[in-house]
Amino acid sequence: MFENLAELDEKLATLEQQLSDPSLVNDQKKYQQVVREHSRVSRLLDLYRSYQAVQEDLAENRELLKEDEDPELMELARAEVEELTREADRLEEAIRVMLLPKDPNDEKNIFLEIRAGTGGDEAALFVADLFRMYSRYAEEQGWKVEVMSSNPIGIGGFKEIIALISGDQVYSRLKYESGVHRVQRVPDTETQGRIHTSAVTVAIIPEADEVELQIDPNELKFDVYRSSGPGGQSVNTTDSAVRITHLPTGLVVTCQDEKSQHKNKAKALQVLRARLLDKLEQEQHDKISEERKSQVGSGDRSERIRTYNFPQGRVTDHRINLTLYKLEQVMGGALDEIIMPLITHYQAEALKTLQ
Repeated sequence: MFENLAELDEKLATLEQQLSDPSLVNDQKKYQQVVREHSRVSRLLDLYRSYQAVQEDLAENRELLKEDEDPELMELARAEVEELTREADRLEEAIRVMLLPKDPNDEKNIFLEIRAGTGGDEAALFVADLFRMYSRYAEEQGWKVEVMSSNPIGIGGFKEIIALISGDQVYSRLKYESGVHRVQRVPDTETQGRIHTSAVTVAIIPEADEVELQIDPNELKFDVYRSSGPGGQSVNTTDSAVRITHLPTGLVVTCQDEKSQHKNKAKALQVLRARLLDKLEQEQHDKISEERKSQVGSGDRSERIRTYNFPQGRVTDHRINLTLYKLEQVMGGALDEIIMPLITHYQAEALKTLQ
Protein backbone atom coordinates (compact mmCIF):
# COMPACT_ATOMS: atom_id res chain seq x y z
CA MET A 1 0.00 0.00 0.00
CA PHE A 2 2.85 2.39 0.84
CA GLU A 3 5.11 1.60 -2.12
CA ASN A 4 4.48 4.95 -3.84
CA LEU A 5 4.46 7.11 -0.72
CA ALA A 6 8.23 7.51 -0.78
CA GLU A 7 7.73 9.81 -3.79
CA LEU A 8 5.49 12.21 -1.86
CA ASP A 9 8.33 14.66 -1.11
CA GLU A 10 9.04 15.00 -4.82
CA LYS A 11 5.33 15.40 -5.65
CA LEU A 12 4.90 18.09 -2.99
CA ALA A 13 7.91 20.00 -4.33
CA THR A 14 6.42 19.90 -7.84
CA LEU A 15 3.09 21.24 -6.57
CA GLU A 16 4.84 24.03 -4.62
CA GLN A 17 6.71 24.98 -7.77
CA GLN A 18 3.41 25.19 -9.67
CA LEU A 19 1.88 27.37 -6.95
CA SER A 20 4.81 29.77 -7.16
CA ASP A 21 4.15 30.33 -10.87
CA PRO A 22 2.35 33.74 -11.14
CA SER A 23 0.60 32.70 -14.35
CA LEU A 24 -1.33 29.96 -12.54
CA VAL A 25 -3.67 32.47 -10.89
CA ASN A 26 -4.96 33.44 -14.33
CA ASP A 27 -6.61 30.03 -14.53
CA GLN A 28 -8.67 29.95 -11.34
CA LYS A 29 -10.03 26.44 -11.93
CA LYS A 30 -6.54 25.00 -12.39
CA TYR A 31 -5.25 27.06 -9.45
CA GLN A 32 -7.94 25.65 -7.13
CA GLN A 33 -7.15 22.10 -8.30
CA VAL A 34 -3.45 22.57 -7.50
CA VAL A 35 -4.24 24.11 -4.09
CA ARG A 36 -6.50 21.18 -3.19
CA GLU A 37 -3.96 18.61 -4.36
CA HIS A 38 -1.18 20.40 -2.44
CA SER A 39 -3.31 20.26 0.71
CA ARG A 40 -4.08 16.55 0.18
CA VAL A 41 -0.44 15.59 -0.46
CA SER A 42 0.73 17.65 2.55
CA ARG A 43 -1.72 15.84 4.85
CA LEU A 44 -0.78 12.47 3.40
CA LEU A 45 2.94 13.19 3.79
CA ASP A 46 2.46 14.22 7.44
CA LEU A 47 0.58 10.98 8.12
CA TYR A 48 3.24 8.91 6.37
CA ARG A 49 6.07 10.56 8.31
CA SER A 50 4.21 9.96 11.58
CA TYR A 51 3.66 6.34 10.56
CA GLN A 52 7.37 5.89 9.79
CA ALA A 53 8.34 7.39 13.17
CA VAL A 54 5.96 5.07 15.01
CA GLN A 55 7.34 2.06 13.13
CA GLU A 56 10.88 3.04 14.13
CA ASP A 57 9.85 3.36 17.79
CA LEU A 58 8.12 -0.01 17.57
CA ALA A 59 11.24 -1.66 16.19
CA GLU A 60 13.38 -0.21 19.02
CA ASN A 61 10.98 -1.38 21.72
CA ARG A 62 10.74 -4.86 20.22
CA GLU A 63 14.53 -5.08 20.28
CA LEU A 64 14.45 -4.13 23.97
CA LEU A 65 12.07 -7.00 24.64
CA LYS A 66 14.52 -9.41 23.00
CA GLU A 67 17.68 -8.14 24.71
CA ASP A 68 16.79 -6.62 28.10
CA GLU A 69 16.28 -8.85 31.10
CA ASP A 70 15.20 -6.13 33.54
CA PRO A 71 11.55 -7.04 34.38
CA GLU A 72 10.57 -3.42 34.98
CA LEU A 73 12.05 -2.19 31.68
CA MET A 74 10.47 -5.11 29.82
CA GLU A 75 7.05 -4.26 31.25
CA LEU A 76 7.47 -0.64 30.15
CA ALA A 77 8.57 -1.80 26.68
CA ARG A 78 5.55 -4.12 26.38
CA ALA A 79 3.17 -1.28 27.32
CA GLU A 80 4.92 0.99 24.82
CA VAL A 81 4.62 -1.66 22.08
CA GLU A 82 0.88 -2.00 22.70
CA GLU A 83 0.34 1.75 22.54
CA LEU A 84 2.53 2.20 19.47
CA THR A 85 0.78 -0.69 17.69
CA ARG A 86 -2.60 0.98 18.22
CA GLU A 87 -1.20 4.27 16.92
CA ALA A 88 0.32 2.53 13.88
CA ASP A 89 -3.05 0.90 13.10
CA ARG A 90 -4.80 4.26 13.40
CA LEU A 91 -2.32 5.98 11.09
CA GLU A 92 -2.44 3.12 8.60
CA GLU A 93 -6.24 3.34 8.48
CA ALA A 94 -6.07 7.11 7.94
CA ILE A 95 -3.57 6.65 5.11
CA ARG A 96 -5.73 3.94 3.51
CA VAL A 97 -8.73 6.28 3.55
CA MET A 98 -6.72 9.04 1.88
CA LEU A 99 -5.54 6.59 -0.79
CA LEU A 100 -9.07 5.48 -1.67
CA PRO A 101 -10.07 6.24 -5.26
CA LYS A 102 -11.43 9.78 -5.17
CA ASP A 103 -15.02 10.46 -6.11
CA PRO A 104 -14.68 12.99 -8.96
CA ASN A 105 -17.84 14.73 -7.77
CA ASP A 106 -16.67 15.35 -4.19
CA GLU A 107 -15.50 18.89 -4.90
CA LYS A 108 -18.69 19.90 -6.69
CA ASN A 109 -21.62 22.07 -5.72
CA ILE A 110 -24.96 20.25 -5.64
CA PHE A 111 -28.60 20.61 -6.52
CA LEU A 112 -30.77 19.65 -3.57
CA GLU A 113 -34.15 18.41 -4.76
CA ILE A 114 -36.84 17.66 -2.15
CA ARG A 115 -40.27 16.39 -3.21
CA ALA A 116 -43.40 15.48 -1.28
CA GLY A 117 -44.33 11.80 -1.42
CA THR A 118 -47.08 10.02 0.47
CA GLY A 119 -48.89 12.07 3.06
CA GLY A 120 -50.51 14.97 1.20
CA ASP A 121 -50.19 18.37 2.88
CA GLU A 122 -48.25 16.89 5.80
CA ALA A 123 -45.57 15.63 3.36
CA ALA A 124 -45.42 19.06 1.74
CA LEU A 125 -44.92 20.67 5.15
CA PHE A 126 -42.08 18.25 5.87
CA VAL A 127 -40.44 19.25 2.57
CA ALA A 128 -40.24 22.77 4.01
CA ASP A 129 -38.88 21.41 7.31
CA LEU A 130 -36.13 19.44 5.57
CA PHE A 131 -35.24 22.40 3.38
CA ARG A 132 -34.80 24.54 6.53
CA MET A 133 -32.69 21.77 8.08
CA TYR A 134 -30.32 21.59 5.10
CA SER A 135 -30.24 25.39 4.79
CA ARG A 136 -29.16 25.76 8.42
CA TYR A 137 -26.53 23.06 7.99
CA ALA A 138 -25.26 24.84 4.87
CA GLU A 139 -25.09 28.12 6.79
CA GLU A 140 -22.96 26.46 9.49
CA GLN A 141 -20.60 25.16 6.79
CA GLY A 142 -20.30 28.60 5.18
CA TRP A 143 -22.08 27.43 2.01
CA LYS A 144 -24.45 29.46 -0.16
CA VAL A 145 -28.04 28.32 -0.82
CA GLU A 146 -29.94 29.61 -3.87
CA VAL A 147 -33.50 28.46 -4.59
CA MET A 148 -33.74 27.49 -8.26
CA SER A 149 -37.36 26.38 -8.38
CA SER A 150 -40.21 25.79 -5.95
CA ASN A 151 -43.84 24.69 -5.98
CA PRO A 152 -45.39 26.03 -2.76
CA ILE A 153 -48.75 25.15 -1.24
CA GLY A 154 -50.87 27.66 0.62
CA ILE A 155 -50.13 26.46 4.18
CA GLY A 156 -46.36 26.95 4.15
CA GLY A 157 -45.14 23.74 2.55
CA PHE A 158 -43.82 22.74 -0.86
CA LYS A 159 -44.77 20.03 -3.30
CA GLU A 160 -41.19 20.41 -4.55
CA ILE A 161 -38.23 22.68 -3.98
CA ILE A 162 -34.89 22.71 -5.82
CA ALA A 163 -31.87 24.65 -4.55
CA LEU A 164 -28.26 25.06 -5.61
CA ILE A 165 -25.88 24.69 -2.67
CA SER A 166 -22.38 25.95 -3.42
CA GLY A 167 -19.23 25.94 -1.33
CA ASP A 168 -16.32 23.76 -0.30
CA GLN A 169 -16.76 19.97 -0.54
CA VAL A 170 -20.58 20.17 -0.64
CA TYR A 171 -21.16 16.92 -2.55
CA SER A 172 -18.69 14.98 -0.38
CA ARG A 173 -20.73 15.89 2.72
CA LEU A 174 -24.27 15.54 1.38
CA LYS A 175 -24.03 12.74 -1.20
CA TYR A 176 -25.47 10.12 1.16
CA GLU A 177 -28.66 12.14 1.79
CA SER A 178 -30.40 10.84 -1.35
CA GLY A 179 -33.38 8.61 -0.62
CA VAL A 180 -36.74 8.49 1.10
CA HIS A 181 -37.02 10.43 4.37
CA ARG A 182 -39.97 9.35 6.52
CA VAL A 183 -41.63 11.50 9.18
CA GLN A 184 -43.89 10.30 11.99
CA ARG A 185 -45.79 13.01 13.86
CA VAL A 186 -49.21 14.39 14.76
CA PRO A 187 -50.20 16.93 12.08
CA ASP A 188 -51.58 20.31 13.15
CA THR A 189 -54.82 19.41 11.40
CA GLU A 190 -55.24 16.14 13.34
CA THR A 191 -57.97 16.62 15.97
CA GLN A 192 -57.72 13.19 17.63
CA GLY A 193 -53.97 13.20 18.23
CA ARG A 194 -53.20 10.33 15.85
CA ILE A 195 -49.66 9.95 14.55
CA HIS A 196 -49.41 10.13 10.77
CA THR A 197 -46.58 8.74 8.66
CA SER A 198 -45.53 10.72 5.59
CA ALA A 199 -42.57 10.55 3.25
CA VAL A 200 -40.54 12.85 1.03
CA THR A 201 -37.75 12.09 -1.42
CA VAL A 202 -34.39 13.84 -1.38
CA ALA A 203 -32.06 13.85 -4.37
CA ILE A 204 -28.48 15.16 -4.25
CA ILE A 205 -27.27 15.90 -7.78
CA PRO A 206 -23.75 17.23 -8.47
CA GLU A 207 -23.65 20.41 -10.49
CA ALA A 208 -22.49 19.83 -14.07
CA ASP A 209 -19.96 22.05 -15.80
CA GLU A 210 -20.72 23.07 -19.36
CA VAL A 211 -17.52 21.37 -20.51
CA GLU A 212 -18.69 18.07 -18.99
CA LEU A 213 -21.92 17.90 -20.90
CA GLN A 214 -22.75 19.56 -24.19
CA ILE A 215 -26.48 19.81 -24.91
CA ASP A 216 -27.66 20.09 -28.51
CA PRO A 217 -30.03 23.12 -28.62
CA ASN A 218 -32.07 21.29 -31.28
CA GLU A 219 -32.95 18.65 -28.67
CA LEU A 220 -34.60 21.20 -26.39
CA LYS A 221 -38.20 22.39 -26.42
CA PHE A 222 -38.89 25.71 -24.67
CA ASP A 223 -42.30 26.77 -23.37
CA VAL A 224 -43.07 30.04 -21.59
CA TYR A 225 -46.10 30.80 -19.45
CA ARG A 226 -47.24 33.01 -16.59
CA SER A 227 -45.96 32.19 -13.12
CA SER A 228 -48.51 30.89 -10.63
CA GLY A 229 -48.51 30.82 -6.85
CA PRO A 230 -50.23 28.60 -4.27
CA GLY A 231 -53.69 27.59 -5.41
CA GLY A 232 -52.88 28.37 -9.04
CA GLN A 233 -53.41 32.13 -8.96
CA SER A 234 -51.27 34.16 -11.33
CA VAL A 235 -48.47 36.08 -9.67
CA ASN A 236 -47.05 37.64 -12.80
CA THR A 237 -48.60 39.50 -15.71
CA THR A 238 -45.86 38.46 -18.17
CA ASP A 239 -44.83 35.10 -19.57
CA SER A 240 -41.72 34.82 -17.39
CA ALA A 241 -41.99 31.15 -16.30
CA VAL A 242 -39.98 28.69 -18.40
CA ARG A 243 -40.42 24.98 -19.09
CA ILE A 244 -37.63 23.11 -20.85
CA THR A 245 -38.10 19.58 -22.23
CA HIS A 246 -35.09 17.49 -23.28
CA LEU A 247 -36.64 15.58 -26.16
CA PRO A 248 -34.33 12.50 -26.27
CA THR A 249 -34.83 11.67 -22.58
CA GLY A 250 -38.17 13.31 -21.81
CA LEU A 251 -36.65 15.16 -18.83
CA VAL A 252 -38.66 18.30 -17.98
CA VAL A 253 -37.45 21.24 -15.88
CA THR A 254 -39.56 24.27 -14.97
CA CYS A 255 -38.52 27.50 -13.30
CA GLN A 256 -40.74 30.44 -12.34
CA ASP A 257 -39.14 31.92 -9.22
CA GLU A 258 -37.51 34.84 -11.02
CA LYS A 259 -39.45 37.74 -12.57
CA SER A 260 -37.16 37.64 -15.60
CA GLN A 261 -37.74 35.02 -18.30
CA HIS A 262 -34.03 35.15 -19.10
CA LYS A 263 -33.04 34.33 -15.50
CA ASN A 264 -35.61 31.53 -15.27
CA LYS A 265 -34.30 30.04 -18.52
CA ALA A 266 -30.68 30.16 -17.26
CA LYS A 267 -31.63 28.48 -13.97
CA ALA A 268 -33.70 25.80 -15.71
CA LEU A 269 -30.81 24.98 -18.08
CA GLN A 270 -28.47 24.71 -15.10
CA VAL A 271 -30.78 22.20 -13.41
CA LEU A 272 -31.35 20.28 -16.65
CA ARG A 273 -27.62 19.93 -17.29
CA ALA A 274 -27.09 18.52 -13.79
CA ARG A 275 -29.99 16.07 -14.15
CA LEU A 276 -28.73 14.83 -17.52
CA LEU A 277 -25.23 14.25 -16.17
CA ASP A 278 -26.71 12.53 -13.12
CA LYS A 279 -28.82 10.30 -15.38
CA LEU A 280 -25.74 9.29 -17.39
CA GLU A 281 -23.80 8.51 -14.21
CA GLN A 282 -26.72 6.50 -12.79
CA GLU A 283 -26.87 4.45 -16.00
CA GLN A 284 -23.14 3.73 -15.74
CA HIS A 285 -23.58 2.93 -12.05
CA ASP A 286 -26.31 0.40 -12.84
CA LYS A 287 -23.82 -1.59 -14.90
CA ILE A 288 -21.69 -2.23 -11.81
CA SER A 289 -22.14 -5.60 -10.12
CA GLU A 290 -24.75 -5.96 -7.37
CA GLU A 291 -22.01 -6.78 -4.88
CA ARG A 292 -20.12 -3.61 -5.66
CA LYS A 293 -23.31 -1.54 -5.42
CA SER A 294 -24.09 -2.91 -1.98
CA GLN A 295 -20.58 -2.10 -0.80
CA VAL A 296 -20.38 1.51 -1.92
CA GLY A 297 -24.06 2.38 -1.54
CA SER A 298 -26.47 2.26 -4.44
CA GLY A 299 -27.73 5.82 -4.12
CA ASP A 300 -31.17 4.39 -4.85
CA ARG A 301 -33.65 7.19 -4.22
CA SER A 302 -36.50 4.73 -3.65
CA GLU A 303 -34.69 3.39 -0.58
CA ARG A 304 -36.02 4.51 2.82
CA ILE A 305 -32.92 5.84 4.49
CA ARG A 306 -34.10 7.79 7.54
CA THR A 307 -37.04 8.19 9.93
CA TYR A 308 -37.81 11.32 11.94
CA ASN A 309 -40.09 10.40 14.86
CA PHE A 310 -41.36 13.57 16.53
CA PRO A 311 -43.32 12.06 19.47
CA GLN A 312 -40.16 10.25 20.63
CA GLY A 313 -37.73 13.02 19.60
CA ARG A 314 -35.86 10.35 17.65
CA VAL A 315 -34.08 10.24 14.30
CA THR A 316 -32.90 6.90 12.88
CA ASP A 317 -30.67 6.28 9.88
CA HIS A 318 -31.58 2.78 8.73
CA ARG A 319 -28.45 2.15 6.64
CA ILE A 320 -26.08 2.19 9.62
CA ASN A 321 -28.61 1.48 12.39
CA LEU A 322 -27.87 4.85 13.99
CA THR A 323 -30.47 6.28 16.37
CA LEU A 324 -30.18 9.69 18.01
CA TYR A 325 -32.62 11.18 20.49
CA LYS A 326 -31.70 14.65 19.24
CA LEU A 327 -34.43 15.33 16.72
CA GLU A 328 -34.79 19.01 17.58
CA GLN A 329 -31.05 19.62 17.16
CA VAL A 330 -30.95 17.65 13.89
CA MET A 331 -33.89 19.58 12.44
CA GLY A 332 -32.03 22.72 13.50
CA GLY A 333 -29.13 21.80 11.21
CA ALA A 334 -26.90 19.71 13.53
CA LEU A 335 -26.40 17.03 10.89
CA ASP A 336 -22.75 16.13 11.41
CA GLU A 337 -23.66 13.49 14.02
CA ILE A 338 -25.37 11.61 11.18
CA ILE A 339 -23.26 12.65 8.20
CA MET A 340 -19.83 11.82 9.65
CA PRO A 341 -20.76 8.24 10.74
CA LEU A 342 -22.22 7.70 7.26
CA ILE A 343 -19.00 8.85 5.60
CA THR A 344 -16.96 6.60 7.92
CA HIS A 345 -19.24 3.63 7.17
CA TYR A 346 -18.99 3.96 3.40
CA GLN A 347 -15.22 4.52 3.59
CA ALA A 348 -14.91 1.29 5.58
CA GLU A 349 -17.02 -0.55 3.01
CA ALA A 350 -14.85 0.82 0.19
CA LEU A 351 -11.67 -0.22 2.05
CA LYS A 352 -12.90 -3.83 2.14
CA THR A 353 -12.76 -3.92 -1.65
CA LEU A 354 -9.07 -2.93 -1.60
CA GLN A 355 -8.01 -5.65 0.84
